[in-house]
Amino acid sequence: MTGLPLRQLLMSLGEPLVELQAAPAGLDVPVRHVSILDPEDPPTAAPGELVLAIGARGRAALPALRAAGRARAAAVAVKLDGPGQADALREAATEAGVALLSVRRETRWEHLDSLARTLLSGAEDPGGADGPGPGGPATGDLFSLAQTVAVLTGGIVSIEDTSSRVLAYSRTSETDEVDDLRRLSILGRQGPEPYLAKLREWGVFSHLRGSEGAIEIAAHPELGIRRRLAIAIRSGAQPLGTIWVQEGSRPLTDTAEQALVGAARVAAGQLVRRRRELSADTRLTQTLLTGLLEGSTGPQSLATHLGLDLRRPATVLAYAPAATDGRDAELSRDEVTGLISVHTAARHRGALLAPVDSRVYVLLPELPPGLPAATLRDWTQETVDAARDHLSIPLRAAIGPTVPGLADVPASRAQADRILDAMGRGGVVPDVAALQDVQAEVLVSEVLALLQDRPELRDPRLTALTAYDARHHTRLAESVLAYLDALGEVRTAADALHIHPNTLRYRVRRAEQLTGLDLAQPQQRLLAMLQLRLSEH
Repeated sequence: MTGLPLRQLLMSLGEPLVELQAAPAGLDVPVRHVSILDPEDPPTAAPGELVLAIGARGRAALPALRAAGRARAAAVAVKLDGPGQADALREAATEAGVALLSVRRETRWEHLDSLARTLLSGAEDPGGADGPGPGGPATGDLFSLAQTVAVLTGGIVSIEDTSSRVLAYSRTSETDEVDDLRRLSILGRQGPEPYLAKLREWGVFSHLRGSEGAIEIAAHPELGIRRRLAIAIRSGAQPLGTIWVQEGSRPLTDTAEQALVGAARVAAGQLVRRRRELSADTRLTQTLLTGLLEGSTGPQSLATHLGLDLRRPATVLAYAPAATDGRDAELSRDEVTGLISVHTAARHRGALLAPVDSRVYVLLPELPPGLPAATLRDWTQETVDAARDHLSIPLRAAIGPTVPGLADVPASRAQADRILDAMGRGGVVPDVAALQDVQAEVLVSEVLALLQDRPELRDPRLTALTAYDARHHTRLAESVLAYLDALGEVRTAADALHIHPNTLRYRVRRAEQLTGLDLAQPQQRLLAMLQLRLSEH
């Protein structure tokens, strides 16, 4: 790959994300790759790389700059805590002979990584599979398309996928009046949820699904939203994304809607080609990964396909939505899967995802030996927090044990499933857990599952009690369980049920009379505590 000149990369990414601090080798240095340098990793780089030094703010990025210079990397991107830090880093970058980019504090690293990779991918195949599109830019470059649409419409353009994730956007000048929706979408890679909720409330997305042409969204100054046009990108009936044009300091052109129709067709061709190119390899990877997780396919096939080391440590993370809040389940899973993939890739470049039913599994292969368990927990918690904050979707996540190699991955997945099963049964559990966090909950959950599947192991007297409650609309079983959970403390149990202590005493005595149970017997108390929990699920 010849690479993309640093000048062009900076022009495409623009001021919203990065600012050039130093370029001792000039702006025609080719950028060939993007790499993420974690603060826990030794500083390394490769020729032509754009190194994203995440977590290394200010002077902490000096080792990364020196390593990049020795390796003849193209540039290093860092975040600055204050203006005083820039001078020392510029001096170090100049001495090392490597470009220095400062990244805005609000910018997400995974967003910058994704956009830079998209730009480099377009540079590798600038004409796409079929050459330039009709009357417009090369179809392999969504950024060029966005810039062309901006020229034709006189507006400010962004191109998004079906989950409102920004794929590309036009450059802006100092005189462009960018509204809050555009600014937050660019900085956050995805349209902010409060604005997306308003667009759903106004019926914008439903209109886009049913319309072939462009639609207009009126300005809402009270929300910081300027007038804009939007058009769906689709291939036949299949939605692929949306092109948005925000009106800036001057009105949109008279031909803006016509330009959007053509742009949507060009974008559809580019996105379809990209999907076709990736689909065969993606399907094979997903098949091999799912087979490995389920234990139906050995590890060698996946290792050979992706060039993985069979003997390096690996672990499985499992995610499941705690609730979908009335959303379409398929849409929620797509949103969650996208978010998990971005956050995980930012922490582990070799991470692999496999959505299976309502769960999303992440395989982290080739982990460094001795990786602290706390690090995996932090990565997982970041993802769960992001799903809650940005998608309003509560997630539960289970951390499977780190196993010696790929052959043991099914065991890590099985334990992650055990943890999620227990978390799904309720109770006071964290939203991210390893087995040691919920050992008792996991074992009780599995005993309950055994009782659920084996009716012959249940006490018929307790079965009769729950049946009596169902027929007579009473709450005897619930009261007995609360009494047992409180270790016989009547007032504590009564408070939990919001009833008078005498009412609880009566219900417990009534349950014993109806069933012949003797709750003074330890064995009967133990069995009642387990079996009566079945009625809770």
